[in-house]
Amino acid sequence: MVTHFEKSPTFSDDQVDRIFRALADATRRDIVRRTLGEEATVSALAALYEMSFAAVQKHVSVLEAADLITKRQQGRERLVRGNPDTIRAAQTLLDDFELIWQGRISRLDTLLEEEPR
Repeated sequence: MVTHFEKSPTFSDDQVDRIFRALADATRRDIVRRTLGEEATVSALAALYEMSFAAVQKHVSVLEAADLITKRQQGRERLVRGNPDTIRAAQTLLDDFELIWQGRISRLDTLLEEEPR
């Protein structure tokens, strides 16, 4: 029995790549975590890291391109908020992968049990 991975209909392969590349960086994961609960300005985020404001802006841009955060302007400030919908969809993809691997391991266990000793 072969199990095929059903790709999420909401994401293209390119979008999936952008999401997981963005989440591969610890600073970007931290920015998402911090902004899921409440909005933060880019300036406030930049103050949390030992890097330049421009570097934090670049991280925010990568996250925005992956739709992991949304950014809006309020006066002179840019407010950043984590996008829980994209996080949930990414979790669904990971759950799908987990099911695939659980199925493969189960089939391997069955084969090993059937093998003569």
